[in-house]
Amino acid sequence: MGRRRSVEELFAGRHFDREVIILCVRWYLGYKLSFRDLVEMMAERELDLAHTTILRWVRRFAPEFIKRWNRFGRSAGRSWRVDETYIKVRGERTYLYRAVDKTGHTIDFRLSRTRDVAAAKAFFQKAIQQEGRPPHTITLDGYAASHCAVREMREGGPLPRRTKLGSSKYLNNLIEQDHRGIKFRTRPMLGFKNVESVTITIAGIELLRRIRKDQFTLGILRLKDQTVPALWNAALAA
Repeated sequence: MGRRRSVEELFAGRHFDREVIILCVRWYLGYKLSFRDLVEMMAERELDLAHTTILRWVRRFAPEFIKRWNRFGRSAGRSWRVDETYIKVRGERTYLYRAVDKTGHTIDFRLSRTRDVAAAKAFFQKAIQQEGRPPHTITLDGYAASHCAVREMREGGPLPRRTKLGSSKYLNNLIEQDHRGIKFRTRPMLGFKNVESVTITIAGIELLRRIRKDQFTLGILRLKDQTVPALWNAALAA
C-alpha cells in the first residue's frame, strides 16, 4: 500500500486555497444548492469561479474525502433495514439499494441498472464488506427478489445461516424516510449523465449525512476548535 498523501500534497497545484475547495464540495453535497448557486455565493467573497470548476472538485475530491473520514467511522448496528428506491440517469431508472440500522445509522448503498436477485446479492456483499461483519437481522419490504437473495446467501454465504430475515412495512418506514434525505439533495440536480458521476455524488451525500448522524469518532484528535471547518481540516489531515 502506498503512502497516503499529506493534505498539502492532496491540494498541491490548485489555484484556489484548500479551504475554498473543501467548502464548495461540502456545501454542494450537504445542501440544496446548484453549482451556479455556489458560483454566486463565492462571488460575494470576491472569488471568481466557474461552475465546471466546482463540478470537477466534487468528482476529484469527494472520493478522497470519504476515504479519509472513513478512518474514523463507527460500526453500525447489526439489525439492518434494507430497501431500494431509484435515481434517474439519462432519463432512465437506476435502482438505489440502501440500508440503515435500527437507529437510522447509514450502512451502505449501491446503484444497479437492474432490480433482481443478482443486484440484491451484490448490495449485501458490498454492505457486509463495508461493515466488516454480517448483520444479525435483515428487515425487507415485500419484494421477492431481495428475500430470495438473502435466503440464497444464507445457504452459500457470506450471510450466516442464523441470520434472521423479516418483512415489515412498519419497521422499514425508517429506511424509506431516510431515502428522503438523498432525494431531497438529488432532486434539484439537473440530471446525471452516467452511473460513475451519480455514484460519486451519492457517496458524498451519504458522507455528509453520516457526519450529521454522528457516525464518526474524532475524539482521538483531541480538538479544541469544534467548528465545522476545523473538524473537516483535522479529519482530512490526520
